[in-house]
This record gives sequence, C-alpha cells and structure tokens, in this order.
Amino acid sequence: MTAHAAVPDSYYQRVGEHRFKPTAHAGGAWNTAEQHFSPLAGLVVHAIEGHLADRPGQGLALARISYDILGRIALDECEITVETVRPGRTVELLEAVVRIADRPVVRARAWLLTTLDTAEVADSPHERLAPPEEFTPWAMSDLWDGGYVSSVEVRRSEPARRGRAAAWISSRVELVAGEPSSPLASWLALVDTANGIAVQQDPTAWMFPNTDLTVHLHRQPRGPWTGLDTTVSLGPTAQGLTHSVLHDLEGPVGTAVQILTVRPL
Repeated sequence: MTAHAAVPDSYYQRVGEHRFKPTAHAGGAWNTAEQHFSPLAGLVVHAIEGHLADRPGQGLALARISYDILGRIALDECEITVETVRPGRTVELLEAVVRIADRPVVRARAWLLTTLDTAEVADSPHERLAPPEEFTPWAMSDLWDGGYVSSVEVRRSEPARRGRAAAWISSRVELVAGEPSSPLASWLALVDTANGIAVQQDPTAWMFPNTDLTVHLHRQPRGPWTGLDTTVSLGPTAQGLTHSVLHDLEGPVGTAVQILTVRPL
C-alpha cells in the first residue's frame, strides 16, 4: 500500500452517529500531533447542519458562529453534540460541544436568523478581492508544518508589510469521507487559516495560537475558494488579534476575528 493510499482523501471519517476520526490531513501547524482548528471548525458546522436536517424548510441561515478553544485538540477521535439553546421561528441559538476522551475541547455557539428577500438593499463597503488567478501561488508549507497546511492550495498577494496580507484558500480534500458537505461547511473549514497567512513574527521564534474564532456573515458564502483579507496586530502584553474580511468569488461575505496568545518559543 502506498503512503498516499494509506491516508483517506478527507479530513475526517465518521465512526459513529456523533463521532469522527481525524485523518493525517487534519494535522496541526503548531503541533502535528494535534488537529488544525480550520477543518474542525467546518466539521462543527457539518454537525450543526445534521442536527437541523430533520427540520426542512425552516428558513433560517447561519449569521454568526463563535468557537472557544478550551484546550489541546489531540489528533484523536472526537464526539460532537449539538443542542438548541434558544429555539425560535425567526431567531435561534444552537450550541455544539466537541469532546475528546470525554473532555470538552471546543464549545461553539451559532446564531441562526430568518431569511427574507432583501436583495434591493444588499450592499457592502468592502472592496472585492481580485480573483484567485491574479494572486501568486504560495507554498504555505515552507513556513508551517502539518497535514492541513499540506492539503490546501494558497494564492496570496505579496505582503506590503508584516501582519498584512490577502489570500485565497481552497482544498481538494473532502470534509467527511463519503458524505456531502454544504458549501457553508466546506467554506468555513478554511477560515481559521487566516492566522497563518499574515504573520507578524517568525513562528519558529514566537508562538501566537488563537484561543477562539468568531465568524459573522451578512450573506451565505460558497466555494470553492475562501478569501481572506487579513490584518494581524500584536500587543505589548502577550495578546494579539487576527482580523479578516471574508470573501467568496462573488465578493465580501463577512468577518472573522481570532484572539491570540503571544509567547516566545
């Protein structure tokens, strides 16, 4: 068996109703024995959509999802449970919990809002990113390790300064083996890459992992490319912030923010 055949062409395999096993493609950038948070964020949305699957036609759409990373996310089998915290016909709040070895490692809360036709007032002051073909291919694996980084295609603008870059990310790897994933889940599975495209400091000298990810959307995104217009700021007392305006090929769709814990290696 070849090395390529030994690794399924997916980030996760379903091993139970609510249980998923990560593949080597989900390996982290800071520690290859941990999961990169980006595909896990998409998997959480996949689980939320599964929770909602028996309620067709409700007309709600994800408007915000906020993930809190509670600790080390080992490259091990995980369980994702979803519950409705605040039910409603026009506004609903869900909570998803990711557990590894019966320990919560991620809590995510998602606001769903009703969908109506507001096309006549749709607008955003954010400029559209140039299309991916106008960006330069970037070997992200030259800077970062891990199976996830090796799995993605990145096209990035030449940074004008440290902590500022725009990029397009896509992946040939499916989210869950043998299961269709929605455009939203697949698109969100690439957003956490933002913290690695506009670095302020050399990651071999400094650590700056994020402890959360919050995504706000003003419209529903579609793949196959996730666009990130990203700014990274580091403060004087070990805190940092990664802020991204998010895009798909049709234009801006929302924002993402990650708080960083900054420390020397």
